[in-house]
Amino acid sequence: MDQKLEARLKERTIGSRDIFKGRIIRVRVDTVLLPDGREAQREVVEHPGAVVILALNDLNEIVMVRQYRHATGEILLELPAGKRDSGETPLVCAQRELEEETGYTAREWDVLFSFYTSPGFCNELLYFVTARGLAKGRSHPDGEEFLDVLTVPVEEARRMVLAGEIRDAKTILGILALPLSEEKRIAG
Repeated sequence: MDQKLEARLKERTIGSRDIFKGRIIRVRVDTVLLPDGREAQREVVEHPGAVVILALNDLNEIVMVRQYRHATGEILLELPAGKRDSGETPLVCAQRELEEETGYTAREWDVLFSFYTSPGFCNELLYFVTARGLAKGRSHPDGEEFLDVLTVPVEEARRMVLAGEIRDAKTILGILALPLSEEKRIAG
């Protein structure tokens, strides 16, 4: 990165204290030195990272899950996704999560891109992965996970996004990014 740009924008951490350490996340408050020399506080949620999987069957339907999300108080329609285990690659995580949550396995996998979910306060890096050539098996979700597995035609999923019926950000991004995955697949 350009050193002048970095000097003009980058903050330097001069202190940090843990606020909470849970099973999935850690929360800390950092004291930072701003580029102009002043100090400020930054609240940071640390997350180990995750994957989101857009699995397409031969009928051009997207495999999705419906589950209750306590933080929102709603049942949401989402793409299968899950937290990466320590040292786990995005591809291995995607393969594990798709089978655990939905029972599906796939012949073709592609890790397309990664993105930060909410970089203003969280370091979660999410990898977007596509899966094709699906075979249905038996799901075995985590012990505290209760979900329904369903398939939704691609065009119906797009309509649902535009109608506000799908409200999960990673799912919206995945559905809208589908044309990009098709372009990459054709380009080989």
